[in-house]
Amino acid sequence: MDFNADRPIFLQIALSICDRILSGELKGEDRIPSVREYGADIGVNPNTMMRAYEKLTADGIIYNRRGIGYFVSADAREQILSAQRREFLQKDVPAIKQRLALLGLSSEVFND
Repeated sequence: MDFNADRPIFLQIALSICDRILSGELKGEDRIPSVREYGADIGVNPNTMMRAYEKLTADGIIYNRRGIGYFVSADAREQILSAQRREFLQKDVPAIKQRLALLGLSSEVFND
């Protein structure tokens, strides 16, 4: 996995897992790799992986079955879609509108 310096690695990992859920690669109730296993696969410290899993757990995207491992929540896809749509509408759309105005373009450029 390639990381960029603009965002903490644990957040990039969490977003990558969310993308895998949105794409259908991971489905509700699927088991995901352990912290150590996933960390070794992508070349990051287990502490960094744990932070990613803790974030996803706090967001209700994954959950831990003690002694068994981590699993994708049944409604994870819907939760991710809702959160990412909200973020897109609150952050990205206003920035796009502002950039269009600065460039003297209208939203009709999207109709092509």
